[in-house]
Amino acid sequence: MFHKLSMIGFFSIVMSFLLSASEALAPLVPPQQIIPQSFFGMHIHHTNTATPWPSVPVGEWRLWDAYVTWPYLEPHKGQFRFDTLDAYVSLAHQHNAGILLPLGLSPSWASARPLEKSVYQTGSAAEPRDIEDWRVFVRAVATRYRGRINAYEIWNEPNLPQFCSASVDQILVLTREASQIIHDVDPAALVVSPSATESKGLAWLSEFLTKGGGQYVDVIGYHLYVNPQPPEAMVLLVQQIRQIMSNSGQVAKPIWNTEANWFSPKPFPSEDLAAAYLARSYILNWAVGVQRFYWYAWDNRAVQVATTQQDNRTLTPAGRAYGTVYQWLVGSRMDACQRDANHTFVCQLNRDGAPQWIVWNPDGVRTFDIPASWHVASVTPLLDEAHPLTGAVTIGPSPILLTPSSNR
Repeated sequence: MFHKLSMIGFFSIVMSFLLSASEALAPLVPPQQIIPQSFFGMHIHHTNTATPWPSVPVGEWRLWDAYVTWPYLEPHKGQFRFDTLDAYVSLAHQHNAGILLPLGLSPSWASARPLEKSVYQTGSAAEPRDIEDWRVFVRAVATRYRGRINAYEIWNEPNLPQFCSASVDQILVLTREASQIIHDVDPAALVVSPSATESKGLAWLSEFLTKGGGQYVDVIGYHLYVNPQPPEAMVLLVQQIRQIMSNSGQVAKPIWNTEANWFSPKPFPSEDLAAAYLARSYILNWAVGVQRFYWYAWDNRAVQVATTQQDNRTLTPAGRAYGTVYQWLVGSRMDACQRDANHTFVCQLNRDGAPQWIVWNPDGVRTFDIPASWHVASVTPLLDEAHPLTGAVTIGPSPILLTPSSNR
């Protein structure tokens, strides 16, 4: 997943994927509702120290790698430390952002295997030794933040041993117990399933739902990492997730992409392509029916599509793209999103009764013939200002927005 690819090798993979998947993509059916600001989620790691609140809109905030998992909130049995989470909740309220709090990871004192290695502290990946410790923790959090934290996620990437060494059956018990407590304490709060990751997480999700996990959750969470493939691969992954949900009688539940970015190719071919990947990810996630998408992460440069520079403040091209695609999507309705035989994507928006179109081609530069019936007057590139339409339009991997004249 983290191996280095040459630029030529990378684009060969991209082309191979797109060609092989050209007939595999089912038609995209976007939700027929106004796109809410809550669709645009973000991870922010260090608002308590080095990171100012983002200068672009953030509708939802997932608190992962933000030092508020169970080991931080209850470092010793019965001794809770809520100061950091209190500050986060207050900050989110100031900026009208909702919070998704992952509950997973066990403190060493509660862990069933306290000396076991994990990505984080020793013992963190294991389930708690005593289920009562879990119940006490969940109830304490849900009670303190009743009406202030609107969603809880049971565990992070349960299909990866370094994040979760518990069995599906053990996670199922944790999900059931947490769900019952949260819904009892705060009926308005949403419970999100443990979020498996990548295509190899599909088997985990299938087993979890087959064994009845869906009855305890309000939302199916998943991490739509597809690297080194392009964002279009997310569409196939979501379609597979939805099929698993259908097989288990859970297809009516919403899907949230609670984490995604790229870790390869490394280095990434260009900042412009990174911006294009972020924009296409958000557009395609909505087009395939994902209800929320939490980008990982605002102040993390270990990922390949970074949104800020070293100061955690100055926007990269990808950070600018996040703000632009937010403006394109939020408040509009996506009436359709289609891909033609040449792999050109056309997503039609409706904003206050007026149509707009987002267009791109992931394969490379193309000339796009705009239908005369669209009456397009202006073109807005992803990373540039809008300009009047003066002739043929060139498209490529970076989406553009086509807007008709106001008197069409």
